[in-house]
Amino acid sequence: MKYVKILFAVALVFTMCSAFSLKKKAGTKPVYAFGVSASFTDTVIYYTNIQMLDSVFLDKDGFLPNRELYSYQLKNYLEYNMSQPNRTCMIYFSENKKKIDKEYAKLLAKYKKNSAVSVELLPEDKFRFTKPELE
Repeated sequence: MKYVKILFAVALVFTMCSAFSLKKKAGTKPVYAFGVSASFTDTVIYYTNIQMLDSVFLDKDGFLPNRELYSYQLKNYLEYNMSQPNRTCMIYFSENKKKIDKEYAKLLAKYKKNSAVSVELLPEDKFRFTKPELE
């Protein structure tokens, strides 16, 4: 009888621990992002489509970890693949797809409204954000 009580207690503890470990972790929503690149010496604005970032989650403060590395990915692509040096690259991100869609449309409308600026899309088959490899 003593062993049955111990076995029951162990099973109860195991059940309770596994129930709490199955809870969804905070901040595990997918992150959506797009990039924009502008230059003070060029009238062309480059931008990417909204992309879901693989295996990336916002930190406890709501920021994208290593977000500067995503901007550098876009900057390096433009410098080395398209011969566009000295560009300022920005990344916009959100866990909310509707919110990022709204920001995307608002930003593009702002640039397209200016007739002195040419807006050019970087297709996803040419450029895609990847999770940075940290050393």
